[in-house]
Amino acid sequence: MQAIPALTLNTNDKMPLLGLGVYKSVAPGEVESAIFYAMEAGYRLIDTASVYKNEDGVGRAVKAASIPREDLFITTKVWNTAQRLGSVESAFSRSLERLQMDYVDLYLIHWPVPGCYLDTWKDLEKIYADGRARAIGVSNFDIPQLEALFESSGIVPAVNQIEYHPLWNQSELRAYCQERGIAVQAYAPLARGAYFSRDVLIQIGQKYGKTPAQVGLRWMIQKNISVIPKSSQPEHIRSNADIFDFELTDLECQAIDALDEKFRSASIPEDMR
Repeated sequence: MQAIPALTLNTNDKMPLLGLGVYKSVAPGEVESAIFYAMEAGYRLIDTASVYKNEDGVGRAVKAASIPREDLFITTKVWNTAQRLGSVESAFSRSLERLQMDYVDLYLIHWPVPGCYLDTWKDLEKIYADGRARAIGVSNFDIPQLEALFESSGIVPAVNQIEYHPLWNQSELRAYCQERGIAVQAYAPLARGAYFSRDVLIQIGQKYGKTPAQVGLRWMIQKNISVIPKSSQPEHIRSNADIFDFELTDLECQAIDALDEKFRSASIPEDMR
């Protein structure tokens, strides 16, 4: 199986272009088995968050794995409540305890809580400075929020994790981030299956012997976007990793670009509406 390539972050650390998202993997043993299958398929990036309620399962899976911790890339995130309470440090410490780790590779602000996220970023800077997070970044930030961050801090986020897929091509935000050395990572890159029936993706997939899901993921990879599709099914986990043996043409990428309809497949938390 082909090795999964990586992006170089602005910290000089390497972040794989493909990882496993574990959102809503909360059934007994579900996250552990998903991670087991993912590691078998060559995945080395696992993306969790405190609000997913499965950091403990991620920790158990990593402990049980035969792969050295330093060869893995583990991401978690601080939730909105901790930001509002000003308890980011204690929330991070609890995440480390649940993960059974003394550091994470990436710690993200999950949502830009108004009136809080600039202070939250200062807390993340301290966590980064003492080495408990190898890199720090943000999620769901738009351009004005990133600019506010730049005005208050000299540390540029390593990553902005956003919803991104063929039906929501956030090209302006992607270009803004990449021009400033912020890696873009796509959550919900399969849009919960919403683009699998689109003729363009079906036809391109037939040419390469790939599924529409694989074509969509490959389209993002070619934009230098890291993708973290969520699955707990072994066949889907393996299929999502089978995207590094073909390359889309410029015309094919443009045809997929044209599918953009600003379709949001992931929900916005009630306290952010």
